[in-house]
Amino acid sequence: MHNEEACVEEFVRRTDAALGAMGRSYEIIVVSDGSTDRTEEMVRKLRERHPSLRGVFLARNGGQCTALYAGIQESRGDVVVVMDGDLQHLPEEIHLLVERMDDGTALVSGSRTGRTESLVLRRLPSRLANAMLRRVSGCPIRDMGGFKAIRGDVARALRLRPGHHRLLPALVWMRGGSVAEVFVSAPPRFAGQSHYGLGRSMDVLFDVVMLWFQGATRSRPMYLFGRVGLAVFALDALAGAWLLWEKLYRGEPLTERPMFFVVVMLFLAALFMLAMGFVLELLSDAVNGIGNGRPYVVRERLGS
Repeated sequence: MHNEEACVEEFVRRTDAALGAMGRSYEIIVVSDGSTDRTEEMVRKLRERHPSLRGVFLARNGGQCTALYAGIQESRGDVVVVMDGDLQHLPEEIHLLVERMDDGTALVSGSRTGRTESLVLRRLPSRLANAMLRRVSGCPIRDMGGFKAIRGDVARALRLRPGHHRLLPALVWMRGGSVAEVFVSAPPRFAGQSHYGLGRSMDVLFDVVMLWFQGATRSRPMYLFGRVGLAVFALDALAGAWLLWEKLYRGEPLTERPMFFVVVMLFLAALFMLAMGFVLELLSDAVNGIGNGRPYVVRERLGS
């Protein structure tokens, strides 16, 4: 939540009631993303009536993905449900996601139906972004963002960076986790103003490019940059051989021809690609070592 004082009390009341009706142990984690209104004060007071409520207050506004990541890392459940605090995700539908996970699915996505937001500013950009994400990742989920239920160990193993909150199904899918979706409602905000605009929709393009890069490299940057570098080097070798033949058998000048400079530039580009792949490979190993990243999902464990 970021400045959601108009929603927080209703959200906690309805979420606590919905989870209590499911007959499972649960906790409610409200993450305040650097709120400057009464959101945090109200969470403190609500704890007196709702013992299952926990508050995580971030020191400054870091954005939706940062707040989401903080909440996931604070969670302790076998299943983690992520949802917005403005009640556009209905607490009464949490059970649809959780019950779908009982067959061992790693992530269940809530596919929104009956959306009433602006067609131009929200719905069309969302459809385009989801189509692009499905294309580059191979993940079949139709609605990537928003209401999700994720296996707890899978969720806490994810290393989320800004923008990844839009990619959760694709990230789990690319690690080998099973995904599914159920239809959920998409009511308007309970109160307050939306924090979204067309500018955020534009950011999805960069997220798609990054996701494509991760999938293309298979977590090994050398595979992508090495292949591109070798292809450029092969093209350079053919051009260089043609120039050399022209020089030896036809007496054409070598260094005075524009193609000579093209050959030199291609050679330097090939070296750059190979060097870039090597450097990114080392950085990837370092990041995985420091963050203890796990590029896989365990489908089943036998024994304790």
